[in-house]
Amino acid sequence: MTPPTTAAPARDGSREFAVGSLVHARGREWVVLPDSTPELLVLRPLGGAEDDIAGVLPALETVEHARFAPPSPSDLGDQAAAGLLRSALRIGFRSSAGPFRSLAGISVEPRPYQLVPLLMALRQETVRLLIADDVGIGKTVESGLIAAELLAQGDARGLVVLCSPALAEQWRAELRGKFGIDAELVLASTIGRLERSRLYGQSVFRPDRNYVVSTDFIKSPRHRDDFIKNCPDLVIVDEAHTCVADTGQGGTRQQRQQRYTLLRALADDPNRHLLLVTATPHSGKEEPFRNLLGLLDERLETISLDRQAGRDLLAQHFVQRRRADIRDDFREDANFPSDRKSREDDYALHPDYRRLLDEVISYARETVRSADGALQQRIRWWSALALLRALGSSPAAVRKTLHTRAGVQDADSVTEADAIGSRTVTDPADDEAAESADAVPGALLAPGAADPDAAALDEEDRARLLAMAEAAEALKGPAKDRKLKQLIDTVQELLTEGYNPIVFCRFISTAEYVKEHLDAALNKGGKGKKGAPGKKAYAVEAVTGELSPDQRVARIAALTEEDEDGEAPPERRVLVATDCLSEGVNLQESFDAVVHYDLAWNPTRHEQREGRVDRFGQRRDVVKAVTLYGSDNAIDGIVLDVLLRKHARIRKATGISVPVPDSSENVMQAVLEGLILRGERPQYEQEGLFAVESPAGRQTAELHQAWQSAAERETASRSRYAQNAIKRDEVAKEVAEVRASLGTGEEVRRFTRRALAALRGVPGPLPGEPDGFTMNSEALPAPLRDAFTTLLGPRHPRPVAFHDAPTAPRGEVALTRTDPVVASVARFVLDAALDDRIEQWQRPARRCGVVRTTAVAKRTTLLLVRYRFQLSLPGRDGVLRQQLAEDARLLAFRGSAANPDWLPEDEAVALLEARAAQNTDRALAQERIEGVLGSLESLMPTLEERGEQLAARLLDSHRRVRGAFRDVRGATGPARRGLRVDVQGQPDVLGVYHYLPVPILDGTTTNGEAR
Repeated sequence: MTPPTTAAPARDGSREFAVGSLVHARGREWVVLPDSTPELLVLRPLGGAEDDIAGVLPALETVEHARFAPPSPSDLGDQAAAGLLRSALRIGFRSSAGPFRSLAGISVEPRPYQLVPLLMALRQETVRLLIADDVGIGKTVESGLIAAELLAQGDARGLVVLCSPALAEQWRAELRGKFGIDAELVLASTIGRLERSRLYGQSVFRPDRNYVVSTDFIKSPRHRDDFIKNCPDLVIVDEAHTCVADTGQGGTRQQRQQRYTLLRALADDPNRHLLLVTATPHSGKEEPFRNLLGLLDERLETISLDRQAGRDLLAQHFVQRRRADIRDDFREDANFPSDRKSREDDYALHPDYRRLLDEVISYARETVRSADGALQQRIRWWSALALLRALGSSPAAVRKTLHTRAGVQDADSVTEADAIGSRTVTDPADDEAAESADAVPGALLAPGAADPDAAALDEEDRARLLAMAEAAEALKGPAKDRKLKQLIDTVQELLTEGYNPIVFCRFISTAEYVKEHLDAALNKGGKGKKGAPGKKAYAVEAVTGELSPDQRVARIAALTEEDEDGEAPPERRVLVATDCLSEGVNLQESFDAVVHYDLAWNPTRHEQREGRVDRFGQRRDVVKAVTLYGSDNAIDGIVLDVLLRKHARIRKATGISVPVPDSSENVMQAVLEGLILRGERPQYEQEGLFAVESPAGRQTAELHQAWQSAAERETASRSRYAQNAIKRDEVAKEVAEVRASLGTGEEVRRFTRRALAALRGVPGPLPGEPDGFTMNSEALPAPLRDAFTTLLGPRHPRPVAFHDAPTAPRGEVALTRTDPVVASVARFVLDAALDDRIEQWQRPARRCGVVRTTAVAKRTTLLLVRYRFQLSLPGRDGVLRQQLAEDARLLAFRGSAANPDWLPEDEAVALLEARAAQNTDRALAQERIEGVLGSLESLMPTLEERGEQLAARLLDSHRRVRGAFRDVRGATGPARRGLRVDVQGQPDVLGVYHYLPVPILDGTTTNGEAR
């Protein structure tokens, strides 16, 4: 047996243990961690994880210096041994030697472009950054990377994310699953439990903890002051544009002002890191944009951005990129769809549906015209408009609307009536509550102070309203609801093409109606593709605002993941949803097309819907978006011509989504009033409504001109303020350092599959995931089977699914270095390689080997060497923080150890792919390895020199990313002084692999060497 380490005296003869040194205690080997003192050693087992860290008192327990023992010449492995051992070692690293301290501990492999905000942040003493990349690029990942890095290097003690309550669970899951950051939810629904768990008078918040907090909950005076007093020193604000207001935002101004007051108080602390995240920072309005920038640096509120000094200041704090920008700069690493194919599918109303629409328009006209007074008229106007919008959605929505009291009746003034009506009937640009706006607004007018004639109106028209409800009921189903029939055809076409679509509806009642009929049409006969009774061919589910955020996630998981019995979901699926899912929930891993069943009266809502699938992480190169509209439905025609098509033309021309100007709602009101009250253009085909000489036509033209001007300003500002502080070459250099230290996701996938297959696991395909796989684990070594059971649960699905994704469903595995199952496989392989007492079949990785191969023309030796470094990282407070870094490198030389010809690093790595061309005599192999091992001491000066070179490279990379340079104002600052990287101890030679050229018939090799 070869012990993994041997006791060794300290070089200076002392009993002190340096950070990174190897020690022997409690019968095993440990690495000394930075928080150690002479009295208390903080130790991590060799090859162990953070959960295995222990404290040891040298005064009470025996602790000895240790040295890694060399490999045994008799412990020979095959051609794959070196690669498996190297990968197992690198996957186990949690303190990597790359330029970033956090990347070894996160599950997501960031794309190069996502490192740009991180590099910008690390070049600031106190991070103040506005991340305004387009929808779908990955702003959550970008902000999470910054948070993880600041926490890892000690420049932040705690974190708080301020977001909408509907997105809180999503944020918590992202932080935990991708970045290993556990955060507590602080919402109206959780505050009671949190307060009860604290001592009397103790705050819910602590500066050294992590939280996800509802912005609207915490902005109230009752909780705001306590939060500000105890807020952590790192704050991320999601959808930051909703936290600033200008003088023209009416009903939402007060809410926005309260949010801004909260953020202003947080930003006033000069030591607080602040990350603002939004895809729409400007929205064509200068005042709120400047208020937003002022949270980062007060000078940005007033400084001229037309001058170079202003642009230079802004460049330090602002990053905004379109997809086209990223494709141009990071072509192969974009990882989002290259195209979004959009089309419109039209349908003609059934004659019965057409008659009902005409009847509703006539009813609306008569009702509003007969109103007595301005308030009563506005109440009836919004009630009528609600009924029209419901009719355009579905018969189910009409019936529900006719039986629901109009919310606008609560208004006491015309202004209030318009505010309520706008919020509940239309989709205004400043509506920040899409997740709760999918209930029908109601059209039933009950008697009240604002409309005393409502009782008489209802009595007179009761039969008429009842007839409308009965007529709507008779229209249900694809026979007379041609919109529904067109949807069924469209969805079937998408499914046939291999797409899994999301169907977006405006109202809950419509979504439920669509789900019912779509499920019935797609699964006729109740048989699956293989004819199994009761087995549906297509999974169809509905998610609406009636479900809580947790229930929505669970409903989607039930649609897309295996059930409790391990039964896989249907490969083809359809999700019917309201706009409660238009933001926040990630759907790109399971869906790749969007159908707009109902037209939104705000183009931004369409962009948000399509952004659920057209975003970072989407596996399809081309996603699809289909818009349904009635070719003879005047309401649809108005929405299309005034809003949606103009928005699409601007987006196509500029590559960006420009929000519709505020005047759009007034224009829509004018056009609809012309249709409903004055009977203008009852037929969609007529052009008179949009004639420039008509009032509505003039307003429409003015809206489009203002919109075009906003688009031109936005394009100019993006060009003027384009991110140019970090160049592509700078990012490429850091990416190369990261990959050299940690490897890539492909290495993790390949290692996991190869290692488990070598350990008698049986791999199989994972449906729908070409880079994923399944693994039958029944024949694995008992320790690994036990680990699977512990980590995945005793009833986990079998075979085990391994997903090529940052996270995986419960009971399954994500192919990332931080997944507990992957880490346990790496630890088992490493431990088995170090202990030859274990059965041979359980040791796929070995510490030495000899391979005859055509990959070399001269004998070549490959060494797997492990280095440890002590980092002294200066914080912004000037205090040096000691951290440990580990690195595994491959070094190779041709010829003999006495006269080595050292190879470049890329040639050394390439040897891992060398394949054996002939068998090697075992006695000869042992002889060769013994010769190399006998020369290790003579090679040690070169190995130590390489360690010093690595330390210098590491120091240089930390200087680059941490801003040890003069910034644009010529300042370096004392906080960046004292950065050091020191090699700790001798390098450990973990593996020795000898490659021999293939001999030819005369007894020599291809280059003339003797065999």
